[in-house]
Amino acid sequence: MNTVEAARRALATRFQSAGIDSAELDARLLLGHALNLDLTGMIAAANRALTMDESNRIETLASRRLTGEPVARILGQKEFWGLRLELSPATLVPRPDTETVVELALQMLREGPAGKPPRIADLGTGTAAILLALLSELPEATGIGTDISDEALETATANAARLGLAPRASFIRCDYASALTGPYDLIVSNPPYIRSSDIAGLAVEVREHDPLAALDGGPDGLDAYRALIPQAARILAPGAALVVEAGQGQAAQIEALMTAAGLTPHGAPRADLAGIPRAIGARKMPR
Repeated sequence: MNTVEAARRALATRFQSAGIDSAELDARLLLGHALNLDLTGMIAAANRALTMDESNRIETLASRRLTGEPVARILGQKEFWGLRLELSPATLVPRPDTETVVELALQMLREGPAGKPPRIADLGTGTAAILLALLSELPEATGIGTDISDEALETATANAARLGLAPRASFIRCDYASALTGPYDLIVSNPPYIRSSDIAGLAVEVREHDPLAALDGGPDGLDAYRALIPQAARILAPGAALVVEAGQGQAAQIEALMTAAGLTPHGAPRADLAGIPRAIGARKMPR
């Protein structure tokens, strides 16, 4: 008899054999999705026999994972900053590394000028992960997200509505900050920063399932920063902050672009859990 628990163990074993690092977690998430059960429900139903239909659903999901499709894509959602975000083919899967941008942005906002409720812009918003995380922490703040993809903007708008943040979040189609006038108290961005020549060497989960436009940063990975940093500097309020996500080894070059745009870099970048400088901040100093 193939029970819920036996199916979970078998799935985890198959994933481990395929070299999937998160085999146990992936097995639990996919089994729960196939059976519409949370962790508590799976424990309670551990000894229940699976129906043929349930076994087929599990096998379909397992096959997708074994070909390299990320669990988040299979589920159609990903948690970020404690918020459940829906995905679409036009959006990146939000990653834990990007939470460093939220952390540094909140720190710089606290250290900046006090007073009126902050206005935030998220350039290249995708799922709106960064913007919605900030709005969830700043109940007086309002924000706008920009993207060149209509599908991404639809996804972001739906995420804001589902999380109850729609009244304070708006979205507009444009290239980074090209259609914004400001002033903004905080601008954030996780732009594409992978060198074009490195795309082919990315993990299959990223290379074949994240949108190329959200990955490819041009020959040196810095094309997006050259565009967005001067745009951001133009619409930042005096004392306001810009925080961007960076790829490995890019911090110094990004700080140089910030300085060239008249911004003052903010100390050491914030590192991710692997120790890579990930969130780069700068401030527009009052004249």
